[in-house]
Amino acid sequence: MKALIVYFSLEGNTQYAAEKIAEETGADLLRLYPEKQYPDSGFRKFFWGGKSAVMAEKPALQPYVFDSSAYDTIVFGFPVWAGNFAPPLRTFIRDNDLSGKNFAAFACQSGSGAEKAFGKLKAALGTDSLAAELILIDPKARPDAGNDARISGFCGKLLQL
Repeated sequence: MKALIVYFSLEGNTQYAAEKIAEETGADLLRLYPEKQYPDSGFRKFFWGGKSAVMAEKPALQPYVFDSSAYDTIVFGFPVWAGNFAPPLRTFIRDNDLSGKNFAAFACQSGSGAEKAFGKLKAALGTDSLAAELILIDPKARPDAGNDARISGFCGKLLQL
């Protein structure tokens, strides 16, 4: 299996999880950066991030390098915003041919909504299922042995693809 973890992280929780997963699986990392950064604090963070997610926006991204033929599996990582996955992933999905790939995903949240976000991600990818799913509660902000165990279990599933 050659896997790529494609992720967006605003507060560092998704980056933390992506790096842990990459370390355990040997997957490559691709962090997406929107050209116009989202506010990262206060009411504006929730308003603009939530609006962007609810409206299914596809923000312009800073340039990145991606060779679809180099990977069998794409793992998406994102913070949950208003029951949705982060909009930069929507842009990545739109802009790249991902046909024939295995998909997995992990979501970082403070409250709830990841299950709904996985459903929306599957719809955007045009698939009925993900090979593995992982929900974490703010793994960087609230370290927890349970999160580490869940990450290891998720990695075990990825290594079986």
